[in-house]
Amino acid sequence: MRRSTTTALGLSAVCTVLALTGCASHDESADSSAPGHRGGSTPSVSAPLSPTQLNQRLLNESDLGEGYTRKPEAARHNDDVTVIGCPALEKLGGDTATGSGLDFARKAKVSFAYSGSSSSEVSEELYSDSASKLSTGIGKVFDAMLSCPSYQVASGSTVVDMGTEKSAAPDVGDEQWSQLLTFSAGGQRSVVKQTAIRSGDILVVVSGSPGLVDAHLDKALAKVRTAR
Repeated sequence: MRRSTTTALGLSAVCTVLALTGCASHDESADSSAPGHRGGSTPSVSAPLSPTQLNQRLLNESDLGEGYTRKPEAARHNDDVTVIGCPALEKLGGDTATGSGLDFARKAKVSFAYSGSSSSEVSEELYSDSASKLSTGIGKVFDAMLSCPSYQVASGSTVVDMGTEKSAAPDVGDEQWSQLLTFSAGGQRSVVKQTAIRSGDILVVVSGSPGLVDAHLDKALAKVRTAR
């Protein structure tokens, strides 16, 4: 298995566990990440943004700079997903593992490949709902993941060894979460970083190669804020 294939497999495994990389069952329902730091404003209630409004806030090639190509949306796979060796994730059930168990009102997503390396990619997802719903939803799944430093995810005939490690999140927005996920399959190993920032009634999740996530997180958050 080539490294680029392994990276794609790793991002797909994140998707099936967290639905952070675009495999939620429909456009207006999603799942999220988890708690690394909490603070900031008190959650307020407001109407979720429309899909059009969220899409206007997504990063595009001109925001990222030279060398980035937008990736087509990945085909949805229907293989059963099984979590092995993480009771907390198993307890959440298959609906949560495939992204349909948590009910966020609106979602938008974009993914990019970076030509500087065949294994480098970055994706952004935006969710809109009440601040309290976003906070509770993202916390539920990430709490479960961070309770298991290592476990496995099986999908069809593929078994991926996964490792989860909490990462420092930047002190921006109202709430922040970050983690490093390690995927091992077919003798290859890949690392994906996921950082999530809640700013009011919008949750920004940037996932992918650690260097690209760090490089573009501020841009993603700035675009969400300036487009309001």
